Amino acid sequence: MVLAFMTLYCKHLGFSIQQGGLVVAVYGVGSVAGAFLGGKISDRFGFYRTQFGSLFLGGILFIVLGQMETYESICICTFFLSMVNESFRPANATAITHYSEPKTRTQSFSLVRLAINLGWGVGSALGGILASIDYHLLFWTDGITNISAALCLLFLLPKVSVEQQKKYSRNPVKENKAVSPYKDKAFLWFLGLQVLFAICFFQLFTTIPLYFKEGLHLSEFWIGVTMAFNGVLIAIIEMVLVFKLEGRKPYLVLMCQGTILMAISFLLLNLPIAAGLIVAFIFVLMITFAEMIAMPFMNSYYISRSSDSNRGQYAGLYTMAWSVAQVIGSSTGAIAADKLGYTLLWVIISAACFVTAYGYHRLQKAK
Repeated sequence: MVLAFMTLYCKHLGFSIQQGGLVVAVYGVGSVAGAFLGGKISDRFGFYRTQFGSLFLGGILFIVLGQMETYESICICTFFLSMVNESFRPANATAITHYSEPKTRTQSFSLVRLAINLGWGVGSALGGILASIDYHLLFWTDGITNISAALCLLFLLPKVSVEQQKKYSRNPVKENKAVSPYKDKAFLWFLGLQVLFAICFFQLFTTIPLYFKEGLHLSEFWIGVTMAFNGVLIAIIEMVLVFKLEGRKPYLVLMCQGTILMAISFLLLNLPIAAGLIVAFIFVLMITFAEMIAMPFMNSYYISRSSDSNRGQYAGLYTMAWSVAQVIGSSTGAIAADKLGYTLLWVIISAACFVTAYGYHRLQKAK
């Protein structure tokens, strides 16, 4: 909930909106560093210790950040918080692979996505209530929940040592010939496509709410309702959809199809329909199905290329790709909308989606 209200918190402290946006960008830079380090540390010291350390130290840093008052100290603390916090993701991806079975791995990742969506929805709603009382409650709550999650991990999850992680696996993944992910050319091309895909997808959380307000003239209430529609659909449908699609088509084919659907959803925003609410709901419906078809299988694809000894590094680079896209997509989309207008922006985003889909198609053909 802290990240969702960071720009408003900075404004509350007397800083400008631009300064608040820069703090969010600093968080993105920190997350890139955290993803890289998290993958390395996970392979070196084990995903179990990495997850615990990230959650526990991240909780402390959330509380510390809430005590910072100068702009420089907020930026510095935000960077280190993000670096520690985001190191959890590659370790978590490695843990999911270890605890799950190969035939249910994609469903396992989808279940985690479901938990994230539920947490984000509840956190955003609760954050709004807490912020209206006292912004500092956001930092205390995020800190305490992080530390609580660390303790739950310690007492509830079966402990796995780094030796067990490397030498023993209940569910082995086919060994990749590449010793390092940096030598896996197909994976590196995949990462480039991921950055492009994520830049387009992140418009859902940046320029889309602005367009709903300025272009479709929706109130904050209806913007909230339509955006919540995305999380509700994922919670209800995704697990069933993934179960139906798992094993029927190659992962890259599903990614290609989902990305094409996302391209179409952005083009639909330019439909000359008077009722803006109808356009908004159709868009959210389409892009949510695009997300559910493509994204769960992205994790399974890179996991299938990794081995027990380098899985953390694969997960780290994959997380870094999304973090880089978050930094780029959050800024360039808003600038393009201001300079070129929303109509042309959606055409450009749609074209980028089609290019990404073609890239997935070429990767599949090259196998």
